Amino acid sequence: MSFAIPHSYQSFLPRFYRLSLVGILSNLMVPLAGLFDSAFLGHLTDINYLAGVILASLLFDYLYRVLKFIRNSTNAMTAQAVGRNDSKEILLHLLRSSLVALAIAIMILCLQYPIQKLGFAIVAGSPEIKASGIEYFNSRIWGAPAVLLNFVLIGWFLGREKNEFVFLISLVANGFNVLLDYLMIMQWDWGSMGAGLATALSQYLALIVGLVGVALTIQWQDLPYAIKGLSDKEAITSTLVLNGNILVRFLILISSYAIFTNLSSSMGKEILTENGLLLQIVLLSQFSVQGVGMTVQTLIGNFQGKGDIEKTMPLMITAIFHSLLIALTYALSTLLFPETIFRLLTNHSDINQAITNYTIWFVPLLAFTAIAQRQPPADHIYVRGIFYWFKRWGDFA
Repeated sequence: MSFAIPHSYQSFLPRFYRLSLVGILSNLMVPLAGLFDSAFLGHLTDINYLAGVILASLLFDYLYRVLKFIRNSTNAMTAQAVGRNDSKEILLHLLRSSLVALAIAIMILCLQYPIQKLGFAIVAGSPEIKASGIEYFNSRIWGAPAVLLNFVLIGWFLGREKNEFVFLISLVANGFNVLLDYLMIMQWDWGSMGAGLATALSQYLALIVGLVGVALTIQWQDLPYAIKGLSDKEAITSTLVLNGNILVRFLILISSYAIFTNLSSSMGKEILTENGLLLQIVLLSQFSVQGVGMTVQTLIGNFQGKGDIEKTMPLMITAIFHSLLIALTYALSTLLFPETIFRLLTNHSDINQAITNYTIWFVPLLAFTAIAQRQPPADHIYVRGIFYWFKRWGDFA
């Protein structure tokens, strides 16, 4: 007896690989933005710029990574509508999620000053580091509407398996972020302010690409129905409940990183910088694994729409195996080639030398977090699918 994936259920594997590749690329937008900022600032003579951005990124972890529940819920609900072949509901989920994203983004912009004051009052760090971090925060925060709307668009396109648009959004966001970082940091010497502004502008350029994709793929005759459906109180309540459940999960996860970074900052800028760069690798691994989790969400939502719950357990086994493979690739790469990898992020040799003493811990850390990073699927189809497979196991036994 074996839990091996039956051949008859391997039909989802090509879709799994296509969606996972695009999901990983799109999910890396946020950590890559921070990584590019760190890489350019890490090669400046004054390390306070890099330390300040690491400290300010702590606030954006709460603002953006916690708010990724918008993307996850949009993905899950859209995938279910696709499984039912309901084009009107597909468009309705886009509009409803976009309104939620815009409302939150406007609130963030209106409250940016108290958020900044409270955030930098809580985190530890020298006045020079905080000053650099505040410059980064004040420029990057204006990208909030684009960031949150991009979350919606990526979740919506993934739910519809429109991989090409997800790839284009990610390509534009990351490509222009590198270009603008080079211009604003290396050429124009704008320091941490330039890093934040480059990230914000690249998100708006990516949003334009996403909106063009929406215009090209929606069925415009469904628009009146979708607008009318925005006032459905029961549907709005259901959406908020799903978003709230996912929010709690993200909030707990990010809080652990926030505490870790804040404790590091109280130990001096060298420790803060070392731990901040180590955390960049952790985030790259986890965001890559979350890209696989987004694929699980899409396929499970699709299975639910079609009633194919028997494919749930094979999909879960496949996702866990590939998540571990991705995480161990990151861990072993940094363990075997630490100086090569971290030299890309900073040319401060004392920082790089200290980091190499801790890369061995990537192996257990990334492996365990890869298993824990499974995304919560829509409704209870996961549970029903697991019971289905236990029943089959019992029948075979």
